[in-house]
Amino acid sequence: MMKKCVIVGAGVCNVQKLRKQIVIKDEDLCIAADGGLDYLIEIGIVPDIVLGDMDSLKMQETLTSFSAKRLPQEKDDTDMLAAIKEGLASGYEQFELYGGLGGRLSHTLANIQSLLYLLNRGARGTLFGDDVSVLLIRNESILFRTDEAECGKQISVFAFGGDAYGVSESGLKYSLDCVTLKQEFPIGVSNEFTGEQAVVEVQNGMLLICVESK
Repeated sequence: MMKKCVIVGAGVCNVQKLRKQIVIKDEDLCIAADGGLDYLIEIGIVPDIVLGDMDSLKMQETLTSFSAKRLPQEKDDTDMLAAIKEGLASGYEQFELYGGLGGRLSHTLANIQSLLYLLNRGARGTLFGDDVSVLLIRNESILFRTDEAECGKQISVFAFGGDAYGVSESGLKYSLDCVTLKQEFPIGVSNEFTGEQAVVEVQNGMLLICVESK
């Protein structure tokens, strides 16, 4: 497995589910984005870096125990994007983003845009929520193995940044064969895995893929 950068933000998280989701190895970089530190402390993970303006951090007194970079409150980057830039500068190309969904809709949208920021820089990120994951692909295909394609689990595919051409879906309840997905029409919502290996492909354009548990 390629080394990865794990970033935990201050969005809505179920701590018990987060504990099961996050796996940190020696070669990985773990960044707490502002209030994400509260979650990491609760699940017993020590981040390599704490970064942010610290406006959502509840346990301010804990900062002295960590390597912290305090950012100004008036800034262009969100705390999540600043953490992503830190990970990119450290040479990471695979990103797992937690605590970036739920809570304020504006922050959720900003974090989805951050997936494109990563893609444009040759990296890949996935946003993980309690029962959902979100990723972005461009001019490529993605394989969901049988262990990822639990029968009845839902997958939704949306054109992102314009219409998406040559979209195909196989191994799902509803198949597509080289069609155009219009950005204005969410026809790709609420498809289902069948328990078999599945593939989603776009030949020209981008797809925002949302996988939700039952």
